[in-house]
Amino acid sequence: MKVTRLTDLPPRSGGRAAEGGRRVAIGTFDGVHVGHREVIRGNDTVLTFDPHPLSVIDPGAMPRLVMPFAIKRDLIAGLGVSELVVIPFDHDFSRQEAEQFVEQVLIARLGASSVSVGENFRFGRGARGTADLLAARPEFDTRVVGLVEVAGETVSSSHIRGLVAAGEVATAATFLGAPFMLEGEVVHGDRRGRELGMPTANIVPDDRLVAPGHAVYAGWAKPVPAQPAEPAAWAEPAPAQPAEPAAGGWPAAINVGVRPTFQSGRGLLVEPHLIDFDGDLYGRTLRLAFVERLRGERRFDSVEELVAQMRADVVRAETICRA
Repeated sequence: MKVTRLTDLPPRSGGRAAEGGRRVAIGTFDGVHVGHREVIRGNDTVLTFDPHPLSVIDPGAMPRLVMPFAIKRDLIAGLGVSELVVIPFDHDFSRQEAEQFVEQVLIARLGASSVSVGENFRFGRGARGTADLLAARPEFDTRVVGLVEVAGETVSSSHIRGLVAAGEVATAATFLGAPFMLEGEVVHGDRRGRELGMPTANIVPDDRLVAPGHAVYAGWAKPVPAQPAEPAAWAEPAPAQPAEPAAGGWPAAINVGVRPTFQSGRGLLVEPHLIDFDGDLYGRTLRLAFVERLRGERRFDSVEELVAQMRADVVRAETICRA
């Protein structure tokens, strides 16, 4: 999948796009959940925004995101999309009128022959642009996707955030269409896990992103190439990563919390123990997929009791992941 900034695309001629024009799905797509996947289905181009528009328009209302751009990119690539076009969202772009967005972005820049959006998609200055405005344009066909339900619940990024924060990662996966994932750089810790015979990779979670509730989880861990976050990197084709990092990864018991048995004072950490892994991960980016919650975080009366529980967690995690 090619990843390109909107401003790097050459303008196209006006008028209704000729046969072979881009089929464009538009959205923020935080989480790339099953509703987003329905919007994207059948399209060759995805148009999205980075950073999230609310971080520019109303930072105080900005929620913690379900995933960083790199995971969103790779999940979209796994849906068979050939091109991801990124709009670097800033104050200047936020002042663009809805009609300008249609004429300058969808028609003049992308040459869209069709457009797909969710029914609650809004765009343009003051969020005045609606799906109805798009449907009224003769230059392209418009597909409006209704809200999607799973088990009688409406799928939304806000609901998924709540599930993840509560530790309900298995339920969140049914709404996401894939396991919940996070990634981060492996940093040096106090080597407590290694001393206990259970070495872990220490990741300090990004506080702009939702993190699973304090607990121990079964999941998968996979080192991935570091991807620069600067806009210049978007212009380079990004290698697609599997939506599920099990392929080429390791089953893991993942602790999310503050290690109450020890007075570490390090704050929230995500600590996966990669089962059967032997190697150095320091400084590398590790991507984690959360499969199932094993137990809540608790304080143990002795180190021996903690180690016994950690070993039991590892056995359960491997059983779940390899089932």
